[in-house]
Amino acid sequence: MAEKNTSVLTAQETFGEDPVVGVGLMADDARQAARGLARAPRAWKDRALLLMAQRIEERSDVILEANGKDLERGRQNDISPALLDRLKLDPARIKGLAEALRELAALPDPVGTVVRGQTLANGLRLRQIRVPIGVVGVIYEARPNVTVDIAGIAVKSGNAAMLRGGSAALESNRALVGILRDALADAKLPVDCVQTVDDYGRDGANA
Repeated sequence: MAEKNTSVLTAQETFGEDPVVGVGLMADDARQAARGLARAPRAWKDRALLLMAQRIEERSDVILEANGKDLERGRQNDISPALLDRLKLDPARIKGLAEALRELAALPDPVGTVVRGQTLANGLRLRQIRVPIGVVGVIYEARPNVTVDIAGIAVKSGNAAMLRGGSAALESNRALVGILRDALADAKLPVDCVQTVDDYGRDGANA
């Protein structure tokens, strides 16, 4: 299988240096992707999740190399042992990420589930039905495993995710997001339902 990465360019190279403009353009892409993903049947979303799990395992060497750079930078910056442990990925943790995606694929599709309903006296039927939110922005720190967890949950629920995983895990998250986007492309789903604004730093998070 030929290696590829749909996120090879930095956000600045793709969208420009201004974080407000750049994140705005990314959000536009995310909204468009979310509309497409919201219409995807369960079989398509589950196939994407299984491909995401497979690609993570296949490219574990890429993930570990990127994570090693983050760990080395963290040690040089004297971050705490607890934070380093949160940041660290190893073969067992990567296997756990893939298994979590497979477990997610096996769950029922939340989209379209009827939560409750009633028929009024005049015969009008009311139903509360679960639907995708659209675009979800998530900010977290030094937990590259969360990148995969959120992306998986977003795909399963038909939403797009814009991620800010923090500078401590920059290389790990960049590698993971690229791999996840590759899997989405292979599954014929919109790749922009998973994006990271990490290249824009704190300004990107604020935007």
